[in-house]
Amino acid sequence: MTSLTTLLGIELPIIQAPMAGAQDSALAIAVSNAGGLGSLPAAMLDANALRKELATIAAQTTRPYNVNFFCHTPPAPDPAREARWREALAPFYAEFGIAAAGVPAGAGRRPFNAEMADVLAEFRPRVLSFHFGLPSAELLARVKAWGAIVVSSATTLDEARWLEQHGADVIVAQGLEAGGHRGMFLTRDLSTQVGTFALLPQMVRAVRVPVVAAGGIADAAGVAAALALGASGVQAGTAYLLTPEATISAVHRSALQAGGTHTALTNLFSGGPARGMVNRVMRELGPISDAAPDFPLATPAIAPLRAAAERQGSGDFSPLWSGQNASGCRAVPAAEITRGLAEGL
Repeated sequence: MTSLTTLLGIELPIIQAPMAGAQDSALAIAVSNAGGLGSLPAAMLDANALRKELATIAAQTTRPYNVNFFCHTPPAPDPAREARWREALAPFYAEFGIAAAGVPAGAGRRPFNAEMADVLAEFRPRVLSFHFGLPSAELLARVKAWGAIVVSSATTLDEARWLEQHGADVIVAQGLEAGGHRGMFLTRDLSTQVGTFALLPQMVRAVRVPVVAAGGIADAAGVAAALALGASGVQAGTAYLLTPEATISAVHRSALQAGGTHTALTNLFSGGPARGMVNRVMRELGPISDAAPDFPLATPAIAPLRAAAERQGSGDFSPLWSGQNASGCRAVPAAEITRGLAEGL
């Protein structure tokens, strides 16, 4: 615990998971000001939006914070697979009166690049975290040159060892319970994914850098259990989703408040496996579909269905991201969630 808090310059060994599409700078600011490490997800931001968010953070906290990016390799467009995906969604388009021909293709999420590094250089955040591996050696050296601490997620021991060998200063052990996108990057085999408390002690033994536990941790007892198994800290995301600082949709908020506990890994919303609450489209197409284009190319085709359903008050086509343990979700300020997780430490 001491090594992580000292390394990151924080008071509490609590990292708020960066949740693209579910938050902005407000949540990061609240957690950092409460003594944890607030995180800003940047994978869905352009350079101007990132600069604006970082300026907001700089104006409202002097505490360390984390900025998170994706490191995926953008796939080449596959017209045949895109056509199969549109065909799978065609009955839903017809139901909502959506003209499929007018739905654009594209990505919606971008990997870390030199342009984003230029923006970061203006602010020099204390911590940078990455999902799906690490950026190029050149970009990594650039951010480390200003003293940034580099964090990345691993879902297997092989990924943890790879991250340590390639320059990660802290590794997040992302268990199968965790909500949102899997951080897996050395394999696409979902059978390699295991639970947090099975993965954590093995990873602690496998690497020398601090390991942070993520997945299924919703209260102080879970934090204490992770620390007892060798974690240097914990990363929590789902517990923050009902806070006023979160920006989730009304249908997402309602589903969490209703106690939705049935979650599954699905690739329907982005093309990459991510954990969310089971809804109509996941039931009818199956949570994993071979028709869905590779991450992140599946998103544009399903986006108009999400918008149309949400206008009717339905989350049937929305990515209702949540971990397996949503028991810590409460509609209270993020600072209270942060202090509750650290209670008794």
